[in-house]
Formats: sequence, C-alpha cells, structure tokens
Amino acid sequence: MTEQINAFQMAQAQFDHVARLLNLDPQAAEMLRWPTREFRFQVPVRMDDGSIRVFFGYRVQHSDARGPAKGGIRFHPSETLDTVRALAMWMTWKTAVADIPLGGGKGGVAVDSASLSIGEQERLCRGWIRQIYRNIGPRQDVPAPDVGTNPRMMGWMMDEYSRLVGEYTPGVITGKPVGGGGSLGRTEATGFGVVYNIREAMKRLDIKPENSIAAIQGFGNVAQYAAIGFKNLGGKVACVSYWDRDDQRPYTVSHKDGIDPEFLQSITDVYGTIDKDKARDAGYQIEDGMAWISKEADVLIPAALEGQVNAETVQNIHPRVKILAEGANGPTTPEADAVLQERGIFNIPDFLCNAGGVTVSYFESVQNDMNFYWSREEVLSRLDAKLTKAFHDVYEMAEREKVYMRDAAYMVAIDKVVKAMELRGWL
Repeated sequence: MTEQINAFQMAQAQFDHVARLLNLDPQAAEMLRWPTREFRFQVPVRMDDGSIRVFFGYRVQHSDARGPAKGGIRFHPSETLDTVRALAMWMTWKTAVADIPLGGGKGGVAVDSASLSIGEQERLCRGWIRQIYRNIGPRQDVPAPDVGTNPRMMGWMMDEYSRLVGEYTPGVITGKPVGGGGSLGRTEATGFGVVYNIREAMKRLDIKPENSIAAIQGFGNVAQYAAIGFKNLGGKVACVSYWDRDDQRPYTVSHKDGIDPEFLQSITDVYGTIDKDKARDAGYQIEDGMAWISKEADVLIPAALEGQVNAETVQNIHPRVKILAEGANGPTTPEADAVLQERGIFNIPDFLCNAGGVTVSYFESVQNDMNFYWSREEVLSRLDAKLTKAFHDVYEMAEREKVYMRDAAYMVAIDKVVKAMELRGWL
C-alpha cells in the first residue's frame, strides 16, 4: 500500500532544509514557509436535475513578493487546503527559478470534473469566480488551468470576471483558448519544457538521446507532449500510464517497439483515459498502473500526481535509470530523494522541470497586455531560451555548492524571492 503524503508538510520540509543550507534570515524563513493569504469558500451549483449541490473552493496566495500570484485551478476529488498550499508554495519557487516576474498561488475545487455535464462545469467555473473575483486580477493573482480543468473553462472564468468588473479583462486568466485571448504553444508548453530540461541534462551527463529510452507516468496534457517531445529528440518512449475512469484504477500501456504518442493521443479522451481495447488491437500491452516505474529506461518522467515516487516505489526503479525528470508537481518524497541521491540518479526537480506551462502563461499575459500575439514558433523559441538558461543556472549552482539539484533549484529560487522582499522593505 502506498504511503499517505501530506503535500504541504513535504513542501515545508524541503524549504526548511534549504533555508538551513542558506543560513536564511529566520524572519524571512517564517514568512516564506506559510502562505500570505488563504481563501476557502462555498460554491453552490444548480445541477441539471434542479437540485443545488455545494462544492468547496480554495485559493491560496503563497507569495506576491516578485509580482502577482500565479498558479492553476485544480478540479480533483482529493483536493484539500493542504494540497493547494503546497502547490502554491511550489509555484513561488517555479516562477522564481524560471526568472519570470510573478509570485505563487494555486486554487482548486474538490470535485471530479468528468462527472459533471458541460452545463454543470460552466456553472461551477462561474460560481468559483463570483466567490473570489475581488481577490484576483491581472495585477493581483492570475489563475490558469491544472488537473481537471481546461482552456474552455478558463474562457468561462475570464468571461465571468469581465462581466463582474465591467470591462474585457483577458489577462485575469491564462491558458485560455486560442482566439479567446490564449497563446499559441500553451498546450504543449509544459511537456516540451520537460524535454528541454532533459535535453540539457543529457548534454551535461554525456548521454545520447537517440540511444535513450523514457518511461512516463500519466497521459494527460503534460505526459502527452513530453512523450512527443522525447520522440522528437530522437529517443524511444517505452510506456505511459493513465487513470481509467471506467475501472477506477491506473494502467500502464507499453509496446515492445516503443509507443507512438500521436496514436495514443488519438484514442485518448479529454481526461487522459486511453481506450485500452483499441490499444490492445494495435499491439500494445496493458499492465499494472505502477509498472512504468520499473521499466528498463534511461529517463523516468513522473507526470501525474504528487507523492508517486516514495519510500516504497523508489525501490522498484531499474538500475539503468540515470535521470528522473519531474513533470508532475511534488512527485518525489524526501525519503525517495535520499535513495535517488544514494544511487546517483540525476534529478530535475519539478519546479524547474515543469516550468514551461507557467512561462508560456506569463507570455500569454504579456500578449494580452500588448493586445498583440506571437506565432507558435516565437513562443516555443522564447520558452526554450528561458528554460535552457534556468536549467544551467541551477546546474551551475549545484556544481558550485556541491549540492543536490533540488537543493540548488531552491537556492536559486529562494535567493531571488528574498532579494525581492528586501528591495520592497519587507525585511
């Protein structure tokens, strides 16, 4: 049985460890180990059958020292205030390590959005905005999509906010549909960003992509484009995993010749559930949900939920693995981190590895402000340059200070946030 992880306690433990390494001012440490603001509110929704169902929504603003809070809205049945707190804290480090002028926030609702009709989803999205609109905005806090939400939902939320404030305000939300204030390149940004980081790590470790195999957990947006990006890099993807909504359990989908991510995309619904019958017909093997972690591969990419690489599962990692690239937020527990370090597995920490999404979200906000939109090629080129520099800043910190990559990423990020706090006279 997988251990239960309190994500916020894990985020605080990671921060406390690096605060000690940095000899961080205790006052700064106390301010940064807790969110600046937290909101918890009811969202009553009229269901299709006429009944009213009450959902609970959250928004946590961890830090706005470097700019408006920034972070997604997650619709997931297991959403809690602590998961939102952790994700908000990680967003602060993510925007800082990518060197974009934003802070960290996160929101959510405890709901399985796939269980709602389109009309119920829209009413929930608009209700969430009505409860929090006074505390978000282009210069306060800019939400975005996350697990269980999508560009169409962001369009509804942007529209509701614009109605409430009385003016068209596309910059209040990012991840909107293209043509409705969204940016080209946003859909693939996080997954491609994972691969840009892997590419740079391979250069440093003298690993040839064309001789490499990756195993991926998940097949949502991030995992899909990480798989496509890794294949474009010249590597082979052994497997992906997914959550089957019908069976209510995870599966791993593999192929002896490597998966074809575009084919699997074509038989996957909007919630990341692969049609396993069509996969079998195409020669794919359907395995246990955690089989991905034990595959013979050079690169592991956990791109699902937090706490998946833990004290128990880390023992199953194949000896061939050289890189663990965290496409998900908080996928590796501190106990598993210790094992990775002991085994010499190179870790690309989540808030560096998956910073592609928030970086292009920032580009989207810039385009909204200018009312001028870039081509897909320009967006992805700017993203590649931004993340390549971020990777090397962290790698060089790790080499200089002789520390683990996660610690180095925290050092880079925390230093930037504390400097901003000092410049604003908070310390």
